[in-house]
Amino acid sequence: MAGVSTKEIANRIRSMESTKQITKAMEMVAASKLRRAQAQVLNSRPYFEILYSTINDIVESNRDFSSPYFANRETKRTLFIVIAGDRGLAGGYNSNVLKLCYGEMQGKDVSVLPIGKKAVDFFKARKLPLLTESYYEAEDVSVGDCFTVAKMLCKAYRAGEFDEIRIGYTNFVSVLSQTPATMKLLPLERADNSEQKGTSDICYEPDSISVFESIIPEYLGGIIYGALCESRAAEQAARRTAMDSATQNAEEMIADLSLKFNRARQAAITQEITEIVAGA
Repeated sequence: MAGVSTKEIANRIRSMESTKQITKAMEMVAASKLRRAQAQVLNSRPYFEILYSTINDIVESNRDFSSPYFANRETKRTLFIVIAGDRGLAGGYNSNVLKLCYGEMQGKDVSVLPIGKKAVDFFKARKLPLLTESYYEAEDVSVGDCFTVAKMLCKAYRAGEFDEIRIGYTNFVSVLSQTPATMKLLPLERADNSEQKGTSDICYEPDSISVFESIIPEYLGGIIYGALCESRAAEQAARRTAMDSATQNAEEMIADLSLKFNRARQAAITQEITEIVAGA
């Protein structure tokens, strides 16, 4: 930094200290939201697991069971539900899941149901048909909205508007690891348990087929809400990691600038002493 005055270096140090305060505050906010998001993930899993076990029990206990949700028809039109964030400053959280989903859409006739500002803006910029923009703010999407979406998708699937429905989200592995993933929601796939089929000990009213048809929207709603909770936790974890890294970088820059400031000040003092001695 030759030729830079001590005043300019001091201004840069103050600027970096202000940036450090902001990133540190954002890190603490992300950590607080992460704890709540992790609690939501843990609370949503039992509901999904019970519905999943009920579906498997009905399918395995009915030998001649058939449903339009198991229809293996030709895939002509696919719907992607893509969950992303509302803001940036979260490392590669948004770009990773959007690139994964966009890559799987290539060569297919698709529509997109985006959840989150980043997802809406991404697919609008690429001129892909959007089913709805009602979920522009991912933070405002509630569990009730997830079940509303699930009922709408079941109705559209049964009407033949879509042959396949997939969801793209970010799986929360740990605070330091978040992996984007896609999952097929419809059609459902039968588990390969043909040898275990038999009569279930559970009695369903009015009958198992009616129960199955009624809980499929609840099951899909549970999956969508679970994916939303996973994505929220992954977003906060990624933002916390990114802000922690930014804070450490700011501290390193402040230390480097402080060293250069001291050297510049020492050089200025030495020059003044030299001039005084030369004048004397």
